[in-house]
Amino acid sequence: MPRILGIVTVGQAPRDDIASLFAAHAPAGTKVILRGALDGLSDGEIDALPPESGADTLYTRLRGGRDVKLSKKAVIERSPQALARLREDGCDVLVYACTGDFPSMPGDEGVLFPSRVLNGLATGLLPRGRLGLLVPLAEQIGKLSSKWARPGLEVVAEALAPSAGEGEARAAAGRLAAQKPDLVAMDCMSYTPTTKEWIKEPLGVPALLAITATGRVLREMLE
Repeated sequence: MPRILGIVTVGQAPRDDIASLFAAHAPAGTKVILRGALDGLSDGEIDALPPESGADTLYTRLRGGRDVKLSKKAVIERSPQALARLREDGCDVLVYACTGDFPSMPGDEGVLFPSRVLNGLATGLLPRGRLGLLVPLAEQIGKLSSKWARPGLEVVAEALAPSAGEGEARAAAGRLAAQKPDLVAMDCMSYTPTTKEWIKEPLGVPALLAITATGRVLREMLE
């Protein structure tokens, strides 16, 4: 029987970019179902969920391609419903498609969180040294740098919107390269392989892309 992969995005379904990238890493014949924490909300209702602070800020792209900043607290409140619907869909494996650090939520047992994948890889590859971060919004730098901090590790960061073009991406990579990181983590699920391709040359060090790293782990879980 074909396996079923369930994906929760912090925004809205459909997100064909996320679904297709995960599908590319899944075993042949895997069915992919994606649901959003904000499904069923109008644009006005979504705009009424602004972040309360930098620590409460999430970035996502809505189904129409609009970039928005959201309250993390509001997304957490709505996520259990999306997870429950995917379990009702009969999904074999669930992934929560956001690199944020989330508390325990109802129904999150066995769910794969990309932040844990990315952090595990970075810890294994760089037990000590200087870690570079690319994050979507400048106001997230302080909070996300603290999230990654651990003994023996210095964290440096630059903001790069996932919707940015090649010129902006290369410029941000150049600024980050000037801080001489040993490894870079791209801390957002909306960064794409194209974004990674743009930043590789200016950085000159390995970069970890959340969506493809998570996709490879999901393949292990689905095979």
